[in-house]
Amino acid sequence: MRYILLSLTILFFVVPTQAQQPTNVQAMDTPNDAGKSITVTWKRSNLPPSAIYKVAISESQSGPFLPIADIKPTENLMSKDAATFGHGAETSQTHFLKVSEYTDPNDAEKKIAIETDKTYYVQVTTQLPSGQTFPSDILPIQAFENLFNNTKTNNFILGTVFSIIILIAIYMARRREMYIRRIAGLEAIDEALGRATEMGKSVLFVHGLTGMGHVSTIASVNILSQIARRTAEFNTELKVANRDPVVMAVSQEVVKESYLNAGRPDAYNDDMVFLAATEQFSYAAALDGMMVREKPAANIMMGYFYAESLLLAETGASTGAIQIAGTDSYTQLPFFITTCDYTLMGEELYAASAYLAREPKLLGSLKGMDIGKAFLLFALLFGTLFATLGNQTLTHIFTAY
Repeated sequence: MRYILLSLTILFFVVPTQAQQPTNVQAMDTPNDAGKSITVTWKRSNLPPSAIYKVAISESQSGPFLPIADIKPTENLMSKDAATFGHGAETSQTHFLKVSEYTDPNDAEKKIAIETDKTYYVQVTTQLPSGQTFPSDILPIQAFENLFNNTKTNNFILGTVFSIIILIAIYMARRREMYIRRIAGLEAIDEALGRATEMGKSVLFVHGLTGMGHVSTIASVNILSQIARRTAEFNTELKVANRDPVVMAVSQEVVKESYLNAGRPDAYNDDMVFLAATEQFSYAAALDGMMVREKPAANIMMGYFYAESLLLAETGASTGAIQIAGTDSYTQLPFFITTCDYTLMGEELYAASAYLAREPKLLGSLKGMDIGKAFLLFALLFGTLFATLGNQTLTHIFTAY
């Protein structure tokens, strides 16, 4: 009888304690960081809403333990930080706390940062509304620097795959001719230059307003290279208007090289590429005046444009010039479509240099990017379908953390 009473006493006191004590408590270095941070995790328990998990830290196993944070039973679940802990079902049943600093025991206003390669001791305690506390075991932990950030693994794999696709496409472009759909605006460039040659008039090339750091400006300079080569071959006067001094300097070198490659270095002069103005509407007014006075046979406007686009294109249309425009500024496309003979829309501007030059590296890059975009399109369609059916796998693969 004595043993039965003893057993019942143990069950009465020990089992509730084990039920309330934090379980599966683990202390680890915070993954994917540069050190100076540790992470504590423990299994979620069925506690009253007013209960609290108290997390404490010490530099010694014997204490004193300093408070870090108070966590409610519904807070700080791993599922809220999928970048670190993934998307498993267990993440919604496990608490976590990342610790990078704690309060100085001698000065409540001061924080002490976690040091790399230094041993700390952590403990998680459950405090019930009644004031009872149930501490976990004391766990040692060190923070250290991580060589790789694993949250970017999907980005690395996708980037590597797309790079390989582009390299294979470049290799194929060197061995055989690749098909690119016809772009009417680029096909019309030879017609515009031919008309200017027959009429004995100039070709005006107009850059957008952005600097060399903008992708549309880079694309426009590549197009300028091909146009300058053709004007050199046709012996047609070319004028290149710029707003940015850096773009002007780059354009001068590009045009000069194009004339040299065409065997006409004598036909080039620095005045062909000029700075019209540095302010938006001064730039537009200068070019409008030039269009009205000199009446170029062809106006080619390439790059990123703002409110001046309609001023330029409408004035050019009034002079009877053939106008070819290209921009990735979707707000200005309606004005160019309305007033120009041909308009390159969006990515057609980026593809123009490859289309005109037919150079294997450019063609292969263009084709490789098209394959990559087709892959992403299929991933989007299938990801939507799977997500509708409750499977989030593709969504997680393409999540950028």
